[in-house]
Amino acid sequence: MISTGDLKKGISIEMDGQLFTIVEWQHIKMGRGGAIVRIKLRNLRTGAIIERTFDAGERFQRAYLDRKTVQYSYSDGDTYYFMDNETYEMTPFTEKQLGDAKNYLLDGMQLEVAYYNDEPITVDPPITVDLVVTYTEPGFKGDTATGGTKPATVETGLTVQVPLFVSTGDKIRVKTDTGAYVERVV
Repeated sequence: MISTGDLKKGISIEMDGQLFTIVEWQHIKMGRGGAIVRIKLRNLRTGAIIERTFDAGERFQRAYLDRKTVQYSYSDGDTYYFMDNETYEMTPFTEKQLGDAKNYLLDGMQLEVAYYNDEPITVDPPITVDLVVTYTEPGFKGDTATGGTKPATVETGLTVQVPLFVSTGDKIRVKTDTGAYVERVV
């Protein structure tokens, strides 16, 4: 069991028969009443995000996830296949299970799959991914009316806001948790 005082981002818990991971949490002390904890949770099976409020000191069943390194192999429609690096078994995930992670998948990419009781639950992409810009409008010097950024489409189909100096064919680094541009890669 884990108390609300021990919660942090990324911890997995079991609640109401479902598996959740903590996306955000906030401890709030009311003026005269007791403290409460507001938690934003992501359902690991469905990908749905919910917000719940609990009294401070409430306890939850902690869910321990096993992680294995896998390699992204290919997609067939809305099903994506990952190969276990040790056993060479293929693990399928649907587009719904992957969520935003599908926007960062490249052939041969190494990722981690989280398992709960030998059931594959979720795929964790690396923190940043290097992607090639397939299309972006040319940026002109002095064109900063839009804050100095422009949309760029990368090889996976994701659209990212990039600085004006980035052009088609450049390789950029993108954060997988926010989808934000980090830097141009040489």
